[in-house]
Amino acid sequence: MLTSFLFILRTVFAWAFVYLAFLIFSLTVMFPYNSPPAEFFLTMAALLACVVISGGFSHLRRVRLIADQVNASTLANRQRRQIEIPCEAGEAFDIVDAAIRELPGTELVESARDSLQVRAKVKRIDPYTNQLLARLSFFNWFGSRRNQILATVTPGQDTGSVKLICEPERAAWSDWFLVDDGTNLENAEAISRAITRRVAERRRSEQASVKQTVTEKELTVAKLSLLHAQVEPHFLYNTLASAQVLTRTDPPRADEMLGNLITYLRHSLPRTEDSLSTIGEELERARAYLDILKIRMGSRLQLQIDIPDTLKFVPFPTMMLQTLVENAIKHGLEPKTGGGTIWILARTTDSAVAVTVADDGRGFSAEGGGTGIGLRNVRERLRLAYGAAASFAIVANFPNGVAATITVPVSGEGAEHA
Repeated sequence: MLTSFLFILRTVFAWAFVYLAFLIFSLTVMFPYNSPPAEFFLTMAALLACVVISGGFSHLRRVRLIADQVNASTLANRQRRQIEIPCEAGEAFDIVDAAIRELPGTELVESARDSLQVRAKVKRIDPYTNQLLARLSFFNWFGSRRNQILATVTPGQDTGSVKLICEPERAAWSDWFLVDDGTNLENAEAISRAITRRVAERRRSEQASVKQTVTEKELTVAKLSLLHAQVEPHFLYNTLASAQVLTRTDPPRADEMLGNLITYLRHSLPRTEDSLSTIGEELERARAYLDILKIRMGSRLQLQIDIPDTLKFVPFPTMMLQTLVENAIKHGLEPKTGGGTIWILARTTDSAVAVTVADDGRGFSAEGGGTGIGLRNVRERLRLAYGAAASFAIVANFPNGVAATITVPVSGEGAEHA
């Protein structure tokens, strides 16, 4: 309150001094012999006091609205800010230059990258144009209708220090008599906010880039782990050994086994591009794998497939179906003396497709768990590729065995075929 009173008092005294000088000049020079009546000068003094005080109160109200506090710093017509930007001087200069250019009312901008300076002229917007006393403001009569901005960037150690000056386009001595209704305070605050917003956007972009890099690295590691597990050496050796024996005892079955092995290996080669497979392609690989095992296991292995033709075009992650099938064989049916059956099913649920591999093998026993590296790779790849949109569940099958289900969102061409 005291600051506001002193500000109004200072402005009144400044204009009182001017009026006193005018009064002396009028009595001694303009009217040396027949001066106007005293009522004339008193009326002018009252009118001047009314205009000056109303202008001062308007300025106070405007400053309080902008800064929510009134002190010597916020009341000043000339505002100075020191802003630290956490990036090198060239980038800091670009941020400041863009913030000033987007300021409402900017009419002329001169930027010099070599000297890291930006100068601008800003049209002064009168917030009280519809009020009579504002129209009588001495600022409108004698003051400039524009403000000016000077921003200088000082290079630092991977930082840029910005000195921002917002002031009226007139001499400093006029601040004793004229107010700017907080327009330069508003300009300084607006530029500071714009710089803060741009720095925040830059940080978010950098964080997103870092996160994307980490995600790509994790995905690459998961893919490499998957490639190591795609063709199990023991399976390959056993298949070739069985085919070698069958070439002497049963050539047609040996030819069938080698054909299935070729199909399996063709689908197991790494892709040259980061694209999804389809349910149909993954099913073809899994069938080739199971047909090989059926030749080796005989009647101990049975296969039932229930996948609609329309779902075979749906995009599906590479090798995931194969991982579930191998897990069912290794942990479910091979340890079981009498073997068993594997079911492969696919169903649509809302905007997703669920693919299930079930068996009636050993189930969640101490000898045949099914929670190894293959299933961990499935979970990790689903998380990296789909986030929360995909899911993986593994439960006990009734009456025996395990059922594992992968659910992924349906999109693209697969969604149209489905």
